[in-house]
Amino acid sequence: MRKPGKIVIIGTGFVGASTAFALVDAGLATELVLIDVNRAKAEGEAMDLNHGISFVKPVKIWAGDYEDCKDADIIIITAGANQKPGETRLDLTHKNAQITKSIVENIIKYTQDAILLMVTNPVDVLTYVMYKVSGLPKNQVIGSGTVLDSSRFRYLLAQHCQVDVRNVHAYILGEHGDSEIAAWSLTNIGGVNFMQECLLCGKNCSPEVKEQIFNKVKNAAYEIIERKGATYYAIALAVRRIVEAIIRDENSILPVSSIVDDVYGVKDVAISLPAIVNKSGVVKVFDIPLTDEEKEKLKNSAQVIKSVIESLKL
Repeated sequence: MRKPGKIVIIGTGFVGASTAFALVDAGLATELVLIDVNRAKAEGEAMDLNHGISFVKPVKIWAGDYEDCKDADIIIITAGANQKPGETRLDLTHKNAQITKSIVENIIKYTQDAILLMVTNPVDVLTYVMYKVSGLPKNQVIGSGTVLDSSRFRYLLAQHCQVDVRNVHAYILGEHGDSEIAAWSLTNIGGVNFMQECLLCGKNCSPEVKEQIFNKVKNAAYEIIERKGATYYAIALAVRRIVEAIIRDENSILPVSSIVDDVYGVKDVAISLPAIVNKSGVVKVFDIPLTDEEKEKLKNSAQVIKSVIESLKL
């Protein structure tokens, strides 16, 4: 009987290759299939990874085709056009929506049991496209969402407060993009509300400082792309964390993008909110206690995503 842990990555560019490395290094996959329109690129990445498997847990790695999606536990989609300097994630919508449609149509020829994990931007819009094209239950369709944004937020707060980032608990919610929101009301450090912690440690936590921190989170991808052309290490680690929660059936709470039914009036859209993630995918999305201002910003973020989805005329 096959052990759980067959993972397929579609797209072996910077993000796909970095994700493959992160998963192999973490020992999360028993089988790893790399699929790319450029078959030689997928083969090269598989060869490179195979040359290092004596240093990690046993794993079978190969360059494959869509039929290899059969029996996969998780299929990760990283294929698509890259975000260029000066381009927003939403600018990528129409070309990547067509690519996603083609990929998903090929996947469902061979499996309807796998959990589909969208990483390509604009991730919320494409998660919804993936849901509509696949016809799969909502729990099986996940976007990487604001897991990375929340990690950036935690890092910057940790730097500001000079504490271990692992003791900072904070969420970026909504769109993985320009309309995302910082849930300041939920932010705590070691169980202490963020504003109380700032009073204790004597740091300046004025509205202006908070806005500076948030803008650094929101604009992080633009700054990285301007300097090195693409972001891939941190998102690869974020994807690894989501995969870990699924493969290990952790019931972890992560701000992934999922199809929401009715949260603060937001419905029929893919958006990031804290959700329980386990071997079944997204099993519960939390109706979290936000302030009235945060609720309005979340609704606005959802409307931004929804308007783009509507423009696709799915």
